[in-house]
Amino acid sequence: MEFFRIHKDIPFMRHALIFNVVSALTFVAAVFFLFQNGLHLSIEFKGGTVLEVKYPHAANLEGMRASLSAAGYEHPEVSSFGTASDVMIRLPITPGTSSDKTSANAFEALCRAEKGTTRHFDTTTPQGEHVSRTACLDAAGKELVSLQRVEFVGPQVGEELAQNGLNALVMVVIGVMIYLAIRFEWKFAVAAIIANLHDVVIILGFFAFFQWEFSLTVLAAVLAVLGYSVNESVVIFDRIRENFRKQRKMSVHEVIDNAITSTISRTIITHGCTQMMVLSMLFLGGPTLHYFAIALTIGILFGIYSSVFVAAAVAMWLGVKREDLIKPVKEKDETDGAVV
Repeated sequence: MEFFRIHKDIPFMRHALIFNVVSALTFVAAVFFLFQNGLHLSIEFKGGTVLEVKYPHAANLEGMRASLSAAGYEHPEVSSFGTASDVMIRLPITPGTSSDKTSANAFEALCRAEKGTTRHFDTTTPQGEHVSRTACLDAAGKELVSLQRVEFVGPQVGEELAQNGLNALVMVVIGVMIYLAIRFEWKFAVAAIIANLHDVVIILGFFAFFQWEFSLTVLAAVLAVLGYSVNESVVIFDRIRENFRKQRKMSVHEVIDNAITSTISRTIITHGCTQMMVLSMLFLGGPTLHYFAIALTIGILFGIYSSVFVAAAVAMWLGVKREDLIKPVKEKDETDGAVV
């Protein structure tokens, strides 16, 4: 499907050097902020306290965040799970404060917001077990909110998650290189990986510069961007290979320019539709999906840029040529088919 067709090829590769210099400077700046500021890791990586609370009605997540922030908890993570009345709260480690005290103070803040009183009492489960419960009750004894579970996530768990995330990223990169080297040629594999790492590092650089919270959902977005950027690069590489077969008189620059120009309509349709969905998550998805959508937005925009001005240009600088993708036809031996 094409919304429009450009009849004259746009000379992208004529300006490749300028854009590559811009890319290199952006990449260096991202690396600088990563080392200078570091990432603002969520409690999933640093450790903290996890609370599960239950309301008799749909919870007001924004009100809960405001109550916890007013109580002195920075960047509390509040999200629904299961139903609208079940809420999971993640709080960072507070120096000099135990996990039990952190959870008690947080629940007390939520109870005050409901204009209730915190009560601790023992109950018996249907299985006959005696358990302690904490709930917030109003003056008539009606339960306003109850504490279902408290769990402490240690830094060791966060370190393991960070290591697993890094391993996943490395495995994706290696898998992409093997795939492209088999499907195309090693020069395309190197070009695509440089472009993809360019996108990933720039996303991380944005998060380091603005100190946005880096969580597991953001890591998932980074891995998604890797696959998305590879897909765009593969489309352009496939058209380059096709042009090498059909356009015998074109130079390498002209072949690459034609490949990029002929896929612009497809790029606008694909990335435009995807970006609309991501923007809907960014503006309507609430705080839970906010940074996830930001990471995808940055990744999609730079993925388009890198596929054209990084991946294709690097392949050109590496000296890709028609012979790399098209095997020469062997001349038929004169003795073939001869009658002995």
